Amino acid sequence: MPRPTESARPVCDRSGRDQERARVAAFREALGLDSLIDVHTHFMPDRVLAKVWAYFDAAGPLVGRPWPIAYRDEEQRRIEVLRGFGVRAFTSLLYPHKPGMARWLNDWAADFAARTDDCLHSATFFAEPTAHEDVRRALSQGARVFKCHLQVGAFDPNDPLLDDVWGLLAETGTPVVTHCGSGPVPGAFTGPGPIGALLTRYPRLRLVVAHLGMPEYEEFLGLAERFERVMLDTTMVFTPFSEAAAPFPRNALPRLGDLGERVLLGTDFPNIPYTYADALDALEATGLGAPWLRAVCHDNAARLFSL
Repeated sequence: MPRPTESARPVCDRSGRDQERARVAAFREALGLDSLIDVHTHFMPDRVLAKVWAYFDAAGPLVGRPWPIAYRDEEQRRIEVLRGFGVRAFTSLLYPHKPGMARWLNDWAADFAARTDDCLHSATFFAEPTAHEDVRRALSQGARVFKCHLQVGAFDPNDPLLDDVWGLLAETGTPVVTHCGSGPVPGAFTGPGPIGALLTRYPRLRLVVAHLGMPEYEEFLGLAERFERVMLDTTMVFTPFSEAAAPFPRNALPRLGDLGERVLLGTDFPNIPYTYADALDALEATGLGAPWLRAVCHDNAARLFSL
């Protein structure tokens, strides 16, 4: 893996981890939660993650500003950090940026889940002729959640190559965490239009809108209000880092509160430029209250994944 540059050093070094664990424990205890469930975390093959980190270090065009990785540790250490925060279940979301990657990424994820009991077996797909077979194969291996990244993959979710994929995922009720908002920069197929058209065709799809659809928050809230199986995750939203570029409209908070049973905790761990505790504090600062936070940080995902 690339060595961290001066500007890319971890936000929270190991000397501060005990203090951070105490902050997260205090957050859980205030809500009466023994544990958290995080539906948006990333574990990948080392060489893939190294390239992702290098991209963030270089502030690539999909990033656009300095983005130091807070948890630049080897794999087992990252797992231990999550467990130390009391995260009882997490994902290994990965995603291809070109054809021919999805199957071997899924094989790696299957192995990772087999050796990591608290990982929710994750998988992915790309708009390519093998997509349906890739997804069918991943489901047969035990995949419980998929990641679809329309910004990085740069494909149309309504591509006919994916018709059987969406049909299968809708039929099985398998959640698909989907980066479909236009943050941090728009893609050719991001925004509420393409995904809204998809949901009109597959209204039973269990779509989880990553980042609350940042920055088109209100439009994606509207899709969740329209389609009863659509959920949203909180990844990076409300943090000072995101508020500086894409503030969540405060007049939309009541709508988010009303959708409380369909909002899930997500963090983007380890690829975040602040601490895990900061992300939880930002959720608390919404003022949506303890029952909402308990549902978001644990109960909704426990119900979704039958934990």
